[in-house]
Amino acid sequence: MNALLPNALPVVDRDLLQADFDALSAITEPGVPWTRRSFTPMFLKGRDYLARRFVEEGLAVRIDTAGNLVGRWQGTASDAPTLMTGSHSDTVPSGGRFDGIAGVLSGLAAIRALRLAGHQPRHPIELVDFLAEEPSEWGLSCIGSRGMAGALTPDHFALRGPADERLDDAIARMGGDPQQIAAAKRSDIAAFVEIHIEQGPVLEARDIPLGVVSGIAGIARVRLRLEGAAAHAGTAPMIMRADAGLAMARLMLALRNAACAQIDRGHFTATIGVLRLEPNGANVVPGAAEAIVDIRAENDAAMGDYLSNMETLATSAAEAEGCRVAALDILSRTFAVTCDPYLQSTLADAARAHGLATLSLASGAGHDAAFVARIAPAAMIFVPSRGGLSHAPDEWTDTQAIAQAADVLALTLATLDAYPPRAAA
Repeated sequence: MNALLPNALPVVDRDLLQADFDALSAITEPGVPWTRRSFTPMFLKGRDYLARRFVEEGLAVRIDTAGNLVGRWQGTASDAPTLMTGSHSDTVPSGGRFDGIAGVLSGLAAIRALRLAGHQPRHPIELVDFLAEEPSEWGLSCIGSRGMAGALTPDHFALRGPADERLDDAIARMGGDPQQIAAAKRSDIAAFVEIHIEQGPVLEARDIPLGVVSGIAGIARVRLRLEGAAAHAGTAPMIMRADAGLAMARLMLALRNAACAQIDRGHFTATIGVLRLEPNGANVVPGAAEAIVDIRAENDAAMGDYLSNMETLATSAAEAEGCRVAALDILSRTFAVTCDPYLQSTLADAARAHGLATLSLASGAGHDAAFVARIAPAAMIFVPSRGGLSHAPDEWTDTQAIAQAADVLALTLATLDAYPPRAAA
């Protein structure tokens, strides 16, 4: 089914890809590598670099009304739907040398490889740098892809960030037009494929060069508050306390064990990364404990069962220490996304054509692909992360590993140009 003959497999230019990585990663806040927070002057500087590179590779460049940077390679068929790839160029603080950038620059490299191979696409091919995939100072992530999926609301626009700036005003600063946000919603995308670093240890541990993502986990965040009775740490006997800290410790272990029990239901994690004791004094028995639980699951039923069981676990842990459950609030929940089976198969076939093994695995992190999947078939390629590190200064993925993924992406785009998902169906 490949649109290019096996002896003409597209291969990306490794040196040019490395040069783009070096140039873009160097655009960072002074003394805080690798940092380009969305909506900042440094982010716009990175955007300027990408826009120039898009034009140099023959793409027509625009910013849509949601603030996404879009490069377009026009196809020969005026009515053909769009094939799309890309990711994001914004970063978390100190952690953005590869996260997001890999998907944008490898997409550019894949398009370059197709051009040099003489491919003339029937479908238009677009490369997108989505606005603000990482959680922003406005408390919202995946802003650009939400806009493309029609999921940005007036409540989102009213969110306030630094200097009390509204989100819609911030999007306008990035070149978007929130008053025309409806124009950002797309209905013409035939397929979307995103390359991303794995951000976990599985591929490296198993020595497999590429992951084909089966789905993107749904995410829930729950606030738990347990209350007991504050007391003097020196005079309250151990057996006569209502220690909310110990109650929370019991609950943390119970939540861990309940998450481990979901092992046969796909990717599942539960994490308490925010914990506060009150009154938080060295010589005071905690009278209250509050935590935020982050839960991720590729199986929505498993997530639902876990959430339903949390009250029982919390009550049991609290009562064991003479405490009570004062709050159990679901702060947010998104649902899991299954990657398109045809795209997964096409990616695996393209990897095989390049002699590369693949592993099917779920993504525990959120991605722009999860929102694009609301409006089009979507899939992802993962590339190994050294030591499983991400969102950290030591995040690292070898350029050769990313280049191999870009080779696969180029062949996948060529294949989809000849056999798009809807035609396959």
